Amino acid sequence: MKLFQKYQENIDYLTDKLGVGKSFDVVKRDITIGGKNAAIFFIDGFSKDDIMLFIMEELQGTKHDEIVPNILEKLIVKKIPYIECTESDDYKEIEYMILSGASVLFVEGVYKAIILDTRTYPARGPEEPDLEKVTRGSRDGFVETIIFNTALIRRRVRDPNLRFEIFNVGRRSKTDIVVGYIEDITNDDLVKSIKDKLNAIDTDSLIMAEKSLEEYILGKSFNPFPQARFTERPDVTAAHLLEGHIILIVDTTPSVMILPVTMFHFTQHAEDYYQNPTIGTYMRWVRFLAIFFSLIASPLWLVFANNTDLLPQALSFIGPKEIGEIPLVIQFLVLEVGLDMLRIASIHTPNALTTSLGIIGALLLSDFAVKVGWIIPETVLYTAISGIGMFATPSIEFSLAMRLFRILLLIGGGFFGIYGFLITFLIFLITLYKTKSFGGINYLWPLIPFNGRAFSTIIMRKPIPEVKLRPEILRTKDKTTKK
Repeated sequence: MKLFQKYQENIDYLTDKLGVGKSFDVVKRDITIGGKNAAIFFIDGFSKDDIMLFIMEELQGTKHDEIVPNILEKLIVKKIPYIECTESDDYKEIEYMILSGASVLFVEGVYKAIILDTRTYPARGPEEPDLEKVTRGSRDGFVETIIFNTALIRRRVRDPNLRFEIFNVGRRSKTDIVVGYIEDITNDDLVKSIKDKLNAIDTDSLIMAEKSLEEYILGKSFNPFPQARFTERPDVTAAHLLEGHIILIVDTTPSVMILPVTMFHFTQHAEDYYQNPTIGTYMRWVRFLAIFFSLIASPLWLVFANNTDLLPQALSFIGPKEIGEIPLVIQFLVLEVGLDMLRIASIHTPNALTTSLGIIGALLLSDFAVKVGWIIPETVLYTAISGIGMFATPSIEFSLAMRLFRILLLIGGGFFGIYGFLITFLIFLITLYKTKSFGGINYLWPLIPFNGRAFSTIIMRKPIPEVKLRPEILRTKDKTTKK
């Protein structure tokens, strides 16, 4: 819809549309510029007060002969002392810019509005993310303001080919989404596919920001394995961009979505690369072991405890001396649910009380449960080992998927013995094999299909100068990091 030809009609329409006088934070300021009526619309709390005061003083001091003829051109070029200044005659764009925090100026006799990007958003300073801490390395992290996040990335990737294309999703929320990629590296088909999916989204709003966006892009699926990686670290994001990945930044959230990814992206951590290659490799192996134990430790012990004849003589010590009144599989399931309850409770507990909650939940309750005979010490031990492995997994989404399959393995092995365990484990492997990442990429690459060079960079933290090729699975334009 285009602007009306009469100044007052535009003012009345926008006043009614934005609810001026009904919403206390929507402001219309009437002024006079060179003897002509004018009005500025803006949202209180978004506009910079000092900048607005400076612009209004300059405009109100303007004389008639300084702006006529060609009022619009002279105002923008000579009289508005601000860098980010554009014009528009489209109501949809004007409404969007006002609600996004910009200021819009209407002047009598001018058939276009002047948009002044004087907005500033409430924002916290960049802080180290709680989920991705490192002992050595940068301490900054993404925040809830999209422009700050793009700046943190550009600070690390000063490549003229780095592109940040902005999209608007949601008929009511009008959420800003940025697609980031390096133009001469990233595969064009992947970029086009993501843009097409963003343009096809038809919804009122992205209620849960990047998680809602993930479901629109990756489709409907009950597969628990994550197919997009989320990070709050700018250095991790920059590293993935240089490999040829695409990032999605959603306004109001401190997480960046990385696409496409494989299973092994959820097993790596920035800490590996801030340590010596040998130490980084050792830490990576320990992490793999922890992830494996988080899946297999308690279900496998349960199978052997219920079928001691399967154990060789050297491992005959495995298994409880007394089972107690409650079957072992029920004990494990109670502990798994209890661990989840403790984790959920810790999320809703103030930081000052989290330690106390851990002592009550992990020590006192488990100790009393053993003493009254509900559970035996061995089940507590193996559940704790599985829990440590879960918390050692870098990705919370991947660790929760592994937790779900651990519960299924417990049910299969506890109720149906070794065959139930093996069938459930086979279902786990088939689910991994069948999972596809964005763009149809195999989730288990470079294990399936096998790629020796790429697989060696996963199991070993190689020195940075030795990594010369980008991941082949991304089909990048520029295959190498060296010239």
